Amino acid sequence: MTVNRLDAADRAVHDWYRFVLSFPPHLVRDYLERFELASGQTILDPFCGTGTTLVEARLHGLRAIGIEANALAHFASTVKTSWAVDPDEMVTHAEAVAALALSELAGWNGAPLRSLANEPQALLLRDSISPLPLHKALVLRDALRTAHDCRWLDHELLDHELLALAHVLVNDASNLHFGPEVGVRSVKRSDASVVEAWLETVCRMADDVRQLPQAMPPATVHHADARNMGQLLRPVSIDAVFTSPPYPNEKDYTRTTRLESVVLGYVNSKAELRAMKQGLLRSNTRNVYKHDDDDAWVAAYPQVLALADEIERRRSELGKTSGFERLYARVTRLYFGGMARHLAELRPFLRPGAMLGYVVGDQASFFQVLIRTGELLADIAQSLGYEVVSIDLFRTRLATATKQQMREEVVVLRWPKRVRRTLPPAPMTRNRQSVRVSPLAPRNSPLLSS
Repeated sequence: MTVNRLDAADRAVHDWYRFVLSFPPHLVRDYLERFELASGQTILDPFCGTGTTLVEARLHGLRAIGIEANALAHFASTVKTSWAVDPDEMVTHAEAVAALALSELAGWNGAPLRSLANEPQALLLRDSISPLPLHKALVLRDALRTAHDCRWLDHELLDHELLALAHVLVNDASNLHFGPEVGVRSVKRSDASVVEAWLETVCRMADDVRQLPQAMPPATVHHADARNMGQLLRPVSIDAVFTSPPYPNEKDYTRTTRLESVVLGYVNSKAELRAMKQGLLRSNTRNVYKHDDDDAWVAAYPQVLALADEIERRRSELGKTSGFERLYARVTRLYFGGMARHLAELRPFLRPGAMLGYVVGDQASFFQVLIRTGELLADIAQSLGYEVVSIDLFRTRLATATKQQMREEVVVLRWPKRVRRTLPPAPMTRNRQSVRVSPLAPRNSPLLSS
């Protein structure tokens, strides 16, 4: 089995909707076992993405808490950990919705295709979906809206069926490809069986639900910023953490979910996209803003400052002057400052002896200057009072820029069993009390409130 590939035995629930860059379930299981967690204990994933850690935690009888600032990913994690639905009703409702959508599509007589409004359309990668598949997806989306408005589709079932639509948009209807960046295929899908693929997806989800254990501790997913968790968690309540934050590179992670975010109504304008990006860790130049000051958290940290200086020197030597290139040194400081802020914020919520695993990768996106992400993160954590247990090699991957094998690692930390009375200080920043991303429950999907 390829180390980062989803094994066939793990496709149930995990494959309902999944980031292409997600870590695999077997990696989570390995560390749940290593951390020796017992049923009923609580694990946190502060950058939970589409819920791999949360699903595995529930399957192992653990209480799970996730934090995610990307609205679509938050929705996906919430649905993937919501198993108290009737699978037979799910199929019955989906068949009715599919019949409604197919009836409208059968009556189409060459009238103009449905399309997105200009502003949300402008947010998509050009040609990310062809006109006819988009038309079919919008017809299906509106059939779901009609089913809800007529009150013959309850909220819980609707959430699962919306997630199935997100899955189909990417995997069956779009022209997108992933690897490692999201892009558009040269050969476009002019048509796709959108409704049929959606119904098949819902039926697979229902089959999964039939096999899931129901008497398991719950999962809670917060739509929030992992750098500002003060009002989300109870003090001294977290037994373990397992997560993968964004890597410091030029990947705009919101592009990975852009199509489904727009079609389902989670992002409708540049202003809404900007607001969501401001709740994300600063990992690329496309979500850096004038008033950001997470770099204050590493202002006295020589390794990060030296790395940023080297990137800036390389920029000057190469004569690179674009606006994005000028930000490479700053985003490096902001990234590690944001991680320091997160780790400092997390400390009051950890139980003595809590184990933590952070999946991170070395990077060379900024003028091929090597960023040893795991080593730097371990050093920052140690300066904040954590014990560094190990830095484990997860896999290597070929870097696009350098054609060299880069390490992806799990940084394993422990919160001390005896915590010093005075914790190592954390720098104050101007926006320490910045507004948190407002929670967005799936049942308040923008699809239903428009």
